[in-house]
Amino acid sequence: MADDDGAPRPGLPTGHAFEAFEWRPVEVPGADGAIEMEVTPKVVNSSGALQGGLLATLCDMVAGTSLLGGDDAYQRTATSELHVSFLEGARRGPVRATAHVLRRGRRTAVVRVDVTDRGADDRLVAVATLTFAAWRRPDA
Repeated sequence: MADDDGAPRPGLPTGHAFEAFEWRPVEVPGADGAIEMEVTPKVVNSSGALQGGLLATLCDMVAGTSLLGGDDAYQRTATSELHVSFLEGARRGPVRATAHVLRRGRRTAVVRVDVTDRGADDRLVAVATLTFAAWRRPDA
């Protein structure tokens, strides 16, 4: 995954597996974070839908990064629980994962992620709830 200027995302080594996917941050009013991913032949399963593990990874990425920004940002996070309800296959794309932070505690945080298939009239294809162990910046 690269920044807008094409440079690798900070914290990830050059050649990281994430560079193989077409993911990009997008702005969604009222959301704490959002990422879109193209549905291409290299990321679908045998039925032609986005592979479930990649969809779960997309949810994890947008949820975790949503906690690292804003006025009440954490310094780092680690996923401690992930629950995904797969509602329908995402076949057209791009898919959009939109994060909403539900709770920012001292040491834990909870984020809900809705995943829609933009090419299928924004049909809801998955809903995820993630819990994170979280560490605040020393000055917070």
